[in-house]
Amino acid sequence: MAGHYRVAMQRLAIITCLLAVSGPALAQTDPAPAAPDKSAFTLLNPTPRDLWRPMSADRPDVTESPKTVDAGAVQLEMSFFEYLRDSDNTDAEKTNTLLLAFSNVKLGLLNNVDLQLVFALYERQETRPDAGTATVNEGFSDVIVRVKINFWGNDQGDTALGILPFIKIPTGTSVSNGHVGAGIALPFSWDITDKVGLGVMPELDLVYNETTGTHDIGLLFSTVLGFEVYGPVAGYVEYVGIALFNGADDYESLLSFGGTYEITPNAVLDAGARIGLNRRANDLAVFTGITLRF
Repeated sequence: MAGHYRVAMQRLAIITCLLAVSGPALAQTDPAPAAPDKSAFTLLNPTPRDLWRPMSADRPDVTESPKTVDAGAVQLEMSFFEYLRDSDNTDAEKTNTLLLAFSNVKLGLLNNVDLQLVFALYERQETRPDAGTATVNEGFSDVIVRVKINFWGNDQGDTALGILPFIKIPTGTSVSNGHVGAGIALPFSWDITDKVGLGVMPELDLVYNETTGTHDIGLLFSTVLGFEVYGPVAGYVEYVGIALFNGADDYESLLSFGGTYEITPNAVLDAGARIGLNRRANDLAVFTGITLRF
């Protein structure tokens, strides 16, 4: 496990150094005309719709977008359903999770700041041991409150960088662990061409450990390659690595892939899947949803 930690931390250090050293320079290489000044727009003085930037969503991949919702705009990113299947190392216990209307509701506060609420209207967890009766928990999920701040690239440039702190608030339902969690992510994107883009995101998490009754530090690292397939159809391929610094072999490795279909500039359908590449990761996740901007 120590090797996984070193690799994860090396990746985080490399990405952070590259962003710090080369990011601003890359952001200044775009020869496009200057974008309109939208700094005066706020929630109470909304950005006119004809000045809205192209819609950028945090779904369907794990890697978040560094771009925010325009001031005064509302964006709903929702899964119609998500299904996750997992088994432990011995295959003695299997867990099936169903999420309905798993949503991220965004509200633009400033030109470079938005507020986000993440929750599932319905979550069902079924844990089935190899022998015995299955345990079922269901209800409204915990709520995650996030604030995204964009440093550059919201309206112009080939690169963009943001920061995304968040806190998980327990709701007390049977699917909640009853404990507060928190974290911070650093999403970065680079439009390599007008049809191909790269995203990377290191994320630090404070996660409650039900076995020890304490909070563990976790590190998530993801990188995604997005590409236009044809017209309104686009696809992505993504790697996700998750490590918990708790002294156990808890490194998770996943491959994610999927696609999107743009109905209008303010409505996009998506579908995708994640596959576990090792025994610690969830075996399978499949999902489909929509992003709408108002």
